[in-house]
Amino acid sequence: MKKQQSGFTLVELIMVIVVLGILAAFALPRFADFGGQARVAAVEGVAGSLRSAAAIAHAAELAGTGPVVLEGVTIAMVGGYPAATRAGIVAAAQVDGVEVSADAAGSAGVLYFAPNGGEATAASTCKVTYTAADTSTDPVTPASIAVDDDC
Repeated sequence: MKKQQSGFTLVELIMVIVVLGILAAFALPRFADFGGQARVAAVEGVAGSLRSAAAIAHAAELAGTGPVVLEGVTIAMVGGYPAATRAGIVAAAQVDGVEVSADAAGSAGVLYFAPNGGEATAASTCKVTYTAADTSTDPVTPASIAVDDDC
């Protein structure tokens, strides 16, 4: 009586390893850049928070019931939109985990936001730029939010 063999041959095992290696070589680069994708998501999240806060504050300003107060904090306003200051859009958005800085060139009414670990400057390529409303024009130019997500 002959005993039947069971299991895989050495050739079959090597072929499985080769196929898995080829799949890993193509799939790994796709999943290797999680850090960059996380920074882009953080920048987009900050931009969404700023847009929402600016819209809510603007609506409260249009209601004309006095100073704009959000969550117990009085918001500094310029032209019906939050000012580009810590007492303005930063207080309105209540964003945590971001670096905030004013324009180093001295442009009034401009703030930069970057995810923690990022650089909140004009030269940064991974930031959100908030520009306050321009009251020197008639009608007032609304506040703007620009996203630079080349993280």
